Amino acid sequence: MQTLAEQLEAVTHELAELKQQRASVLPNVGNPGAAALPSVASASALPATAVTTTADLARFVLGAGYRFDERTRFVSELELEHAVSSATDAGEVELEQAYIEHELGGSLYARAGLILIPSGTLNESHEPTRYYGVFRNFVETAIIPSTWREGGVALQGLTSGGLRWDVGVTTGFDLSKWDATSAAGQQSPLFSVHQELSLAHARDLSGFGALNYTGIPALRIGASLFSGGASQGQAGLPSAAVTLWEGHLRWAPGPWDLAGLYAQINLALLGNRSLIPESFFGWYLQAACRVLERGNWSLTPFVRHERFNTAAGYADLGPGSTPAALSDRRVWTAGLNWMIAPGVVIKADYLNFQDTQARNRFDLGAGYQF
Repeated sequence: MQTLAEQLEAVTHELAELKQQRASVLPNVGNPGAAALPSVASASALPATAVTTTADLARFVLGAGYRFDERTRFVSELELEHAVSSATDAGEVELEQAYIEHELGGSLYARAGLILIPSGTLNESHEPTRYYGVFRNFVETAIIPSTWREGGVALQGLTSGGLRWDVGVTTGFDLSKWDATSAAGQQSPLFSVHQELSLAHARDLSGFGALNYTGIPALRIGASLFSGGASQGQAGLPSAAVTLWEGHLRWAPGPWDLAGLYAQINLALLGNRSLIPESFFGWYLQAACRVLERGNWSLTPFVRHERFNTAAGYADLGPGSTPAALSDRRVWTAGLNWMIAPGVVIKADYLNFQDTQARNRFDLGAGYQF
């Protein structure tokens, strides 16, 4: 009885801290999301009378590759975040990709190593020249934890009709990394429990499958599914399975570029319950139009609406102990991309948060890729 009382007291204390943090935490996991992107962000913060202005070299990515023969190659990306990485700085040094690819023949390829999961529209194409806005959208950072990579093996097939399919077996998530009192967990639950192939627990493996069709000019439509265990056989953790599915569409007729995406995550918990959310989701609609084009430069305004929730539902922990679901977050983003040369873009945007105006902000940045 004494042990149960102590456990109940610990859960109650943890829940109180979680509720206190909810009042002030808004997902910002998308902020450091642009590769090689010097940026300036000005945003009102709590309290509403305070204003913060920051400048940052968010990401610098170096790619290295080697072709062993006409059918076998090595692909890698090394990333430095926030310009400086040390024990006392915010920066990190990490591998985004490191894999061997071998052509099996007939447009069939095998990969082994640290690979990007083919989920959504940005995870595999996350360079700053390939998306609108200074930072990546919230749905593909808070819900789909871009840039998301796992260690494993995969097959990719291409058809002459424009269909690409991907399947693979990889490492997965680690529920022991979850901290209900952490702001990172509320910003992006999966981001807080992914392992990045850093001494990753690999007892519970995961599988994924993805389809993308580009057989019609200017159209891309696709979907993906990722599912696997997350308890990794560790004592004291409930048996858990994470399933993420998404669907996306992009249509770019003439000067227009229209896109939409929906993502849903379900976490099945068996046995002991946890304060980690059981479901979270997000979607966005986006429209851009290239209004000016002169030689190598172009000007493209865009507008995007997002709605997402990183804690749409919790498992029942009993009366007075089950956390209440968070309210949906709604964000309007309007801005422009100015391509001044092939591979060089200047960006500006304004974000309007419908649920908390105190988080509204203006971003200005530049990105490059070569």
